[in-house]
Amino acid sequence: MKIILASASPRRRELLAQIGLDFEVMVSRVDENITQTNAPLVVEELSCRKAEAVLAQLEETAKAVPASDGEAAGEVLVIGSDTVVAVGDRILGKPSCADEAARMLSLLAGNTHEVYTGVTLLYKNPEGVQRRTFHDTTRVTFYPMSGREISDYVSTGDCMDKAGAYGIQGFCARYIKGIEGDYNNVVGLPVGRLYQEAREWLEH
Repeated sequence: MKIILASASPRRRELLAQIGLDFEVMVSRVDENITQTNAPLVVEELSCRKAEAVLAQLEETAKAVPASDGEAAGEVLVIGSDTVVAVGDRILGKPSCADEAARMLSLLAGNTHEVYTGVTLLYKNPEGVQRRTFHDTTRVTFYPMSGREISDYVSTGDCMDKAGAYGIQGFCARYIKGIEGDYNNVVGLPVGRLYQEAREWLEH
């Protein structure tokens, strides 16, 4: 069976590889504008958009690409995912500039916030498409950060492609006081739950 990760995130690639999945990457070019205020719904909707866009691309080219081995039956599993940080009712995606990153970090410093990652699994075989969408939540608490510490972290550039303007697995780890929930969910993909949700397709 072909497994497709519908994400350009190097962190999600690392996490899928970590659990032993053999997969390909196909980036979805979908509109990621947030129109809702409910973070779980936002990440589930965006993960669906990404997975559906990639499955549509695959279906468009399927007739021109000869199948082989396990792909002969037309089996494919597409994994779409999206992550946001939420402080109360405020949703933080990826910062657009250094100033916005600094503002986000000022909100997080000394406080507890939630990280939501939505995942959509689209399993397609000759009999049709099955879908599973879910989200996982992790609470993260930051130590206080001074203005200088925020500025120094922003200057590393590590914050610019990450929801909430930080990466828990990098330089910013020095400011993490604790977490409640799945660490991998904060990195960008709750691979334990993902595997359990997809297990019947992966192991049959």
